[in-house]
Amino acid sequence: MNVNESLKNALFTKEFTHNPYPVYEKLRHSNPIMNLQFPDGRHGWLISSYAEAVEALKDGRFSKDVTKAMGAEQTSVFSTNMLFSDPPDHKRLRGLVQKGFTPQRIADMRSHIQEIADGLLDAVSSKDTMNLIDEYAFKLPIIVISEILGVPAEDQDKFRVWSNSIIGASNQEMNEQVVQHMNEFIAYLRDWFAKVREQPGDDMISQLVIAENQGDRLSEQELYGVVTLMIIAGHETTVNLIGNGVLALLEHPEQRKLLQEQPERIHGAIEEMLRYNGPVEFSTSRWATEDLEFHGVHMKKGDLVVIALNSANRDSAQFEDPDLFDITREKSQHLAFGKGIHLCLGAPLARLEGEIAINTLLRRFPDFELQGNFDELEWRPGMIVRGVKEIPISLRS
Repeated sequence: MNVNESLKNALFTKEFTHNPYPVYEKLRHSNPIMNLQFPDGRHGWLISSYAEAVEALKDGRFSKDVTKAMGAEQTSVFSTNMLFSDPPDHKRLRGLVQKGFTPQRIADMRSHIQEIADGLLDAVSSKDTMNLIDEYAFKLPIIVISEILGVPAEDQDKFRVWSNSIIGASNQEMNEQVVQHMNEFIAYLRDWFAKVREQPGDDMISQLVIAENQGDRLSEQELYGVVTLMIIAGHETTVNLIGNGVLALLEHPEQRKLLQEQPERIHGAIEEMLRYNGPVEFSTSRWATEDLEFHGVHMKKGDLVVIALNSANRDSAQFEDPDLFDITREKSQHLAFGKGIHLCLGAPLARLEGEIAINTLLRRFPDFELQGNFDELEWRPGMIVRGVKEIPISLRS
């Protein structure tokens, strides 16, 4: 078996999901633009090196819109949004949403996010243990994005189930349960939009439902896509930023001690957490819009292209000592939130939530420890998010 076949067999295994970085290192050195079959059965190209990743993320020859690139129809009602569109649709859809995520608006949320973090930790203060994901890392961002969008508090757990199904369906055949969850989500959104049209509020969903941008309203399909994207991206990224970040601190006690002694380092710490073990494993799909050559590789029109973001963030050609977790590292141009016109719109909010969540945890429970072994943690399957299902911690030594 040659090196390439060996690497292909190592990808997407249980061992790879637990720790993909040794495989990524071999990929970058031997075949940074590899042709392979993905877990969902599609054939395409996996880009694993930093320079090529940046170029691909910004290359207009790679389309995010499968309808334009291949003449195929979107397979999901949730796909009509700025993440899966090209200009000019991308600019129009993003423009309708970005007014809710301006730097000033995000900054104004700091004190309220701090209140949410303190409230969640107050709720477990009398306990000796907690599941960091379920009781903290998930709850904080879902409360925040739900308040921005106008999601009733009693429905927030439903959105977690639905979003997990949608993400899980990104790399596997849709089973009956996934289809059921998608149908439930669509029915919920349909009823929600109808209520908002009759009685709009001051939340973002109301603004989107009644919005006009140069006379152009969002279609019903676009509403499904945009709202779904904001709900999923609005909490999934932060859940795993917090979870992976806390794990990195637990695995590197000297870095944790430094951050506890100098909490003002949290900004750099968050950037390093995003680079070291980012919450988004792979980019969403792109397709070549023409026959082209990309760094010596010949690609055909319609070819699928996926970027391994976490591999690019460990590329020694871009980062010194890339496998070293160092919160004092100078600010790096990591790709955790992508690059180019599809740079994550919610990145400032995710950063702020991560900063508050992690510093507050360190301050309120300075002696928390992982219960069990790191090797026993179960990583979520799939090709989009990177995170563990549960992180059981003891709150006191």
